[in-house]
Amino acid sequence: MDSVTQILLGSAVGYATLGSKLGRKSLLVGAGFGTLPDLDVLINFGGDVENFVYHRSFSHSLIIQLLLSPFIAWLIAKMHWAKSVSLVRWSVAIFLIMGTHALLDTFTVYGTQLLWPLSNYPFGISSVFIIDPMYSMPLLFAFIALCFTRLHPYTTKINSAALVFSSLYLTWSLAAKWHIDHKIQYALTQNMIAFKQFESTPSPFNTLLWRAVATTEQGHYEIYASIFDSTDEVSFRFYKTQNHILEDLTEDHRVPLLQNFTKGLYGVYQQNQTYIFSDLRMGLEGFYVFSFEIAKHSESRIKPSDFKQQQNRPPLSRTSLVFDRITDPGVNLSLIKTD
Repeated sequence: MDSVTQILLGSAVGYATLGSKLGRKSLLVGAGFGTLPDLDVLINFGGDVENFVYHRSFSHSLIIQLLLSPFIAWLIAKMHWAKSVSLVRWSVAIFLIMGTHALLDTFTVYGTQLLWPLSNYPFGISSVFIIDPMYSMPLLFAFIALCFTRLHPYTTKINSAALVFSSLYLTWSLAAKWHIDHKIQYALTQNMIAFKQFESTPSPFNTLLWRAVATTEQGHYEIYASIFDSTDEVSFRFYKTQNHILEDLTEDHRVPLLQNFTKGLYGVYQQNQTYIFSDLRMGLEGFYVFSFEIAKHSESRIKPSDFKQQQNRPPLSRTSLVFDRITDPGVNLSLIKTD
């Protein structure tokens, strides 16, 4: 999730675990440790591909967080202002603040390595968009309310209510995803479309309209479906890709890294003499957030490139159409023409 939401969640969990002892200081503690796991973005893991794959690895591991929490608690407990809280309580609070950060990230599609180093599998439920006001607003309301001392008799209830409401929204997102997946897969069956990999993700800022990708040997389908759509109103567009190019790049370790991290939901596109690898899960056709230049066509041969990430984010001007498409199946969200 976005950094602001993680700060708000950390503050809420911090107040729930430490508020009775530290008061409003617990909000700052929660905000700090709620941000800490994402500081791995400051680390250069060796290249653009490695930075993409290894983000949300060790810093988001529940195992590492569990092991580090008592040590961090021991350091904090030495400070004068922190002595009113027991070492055990500090340990539990720090683990819960960082752990809920990691668990919330798993509700997005990116991939969070919760069990690193035992496993580098990127867990991703893909039931909420990386920014979702419906999840964040209750936490923001609680944060603002807790900053006012005149509400002190009610702060615990306000904070608890915010955590309950935001958690209920996550529960709703799981139910919505199940409903959408069932609808889309039924529509795929009706249209006699066989696919290898499938994933659905919420469209920006909501859980009412969903975008899905279904890959085949020749390319992939980009699919849009609203909670309110009938099966016949689910929209499909097919796009050819050139994934076979990867067969000429098998010696480069970055190719399997990308294939495994994207869980097979990728496409290779030729742009003039350049080949681009795109993660199909994030963005939309023609505008994928994570795309890398992997090869160039030179002298009738495919030569590996530098795997630099390409800047190709979706245009914000299309955002309003997302909300139009929720209730109107006739709205076309595709920016690229099919072959």
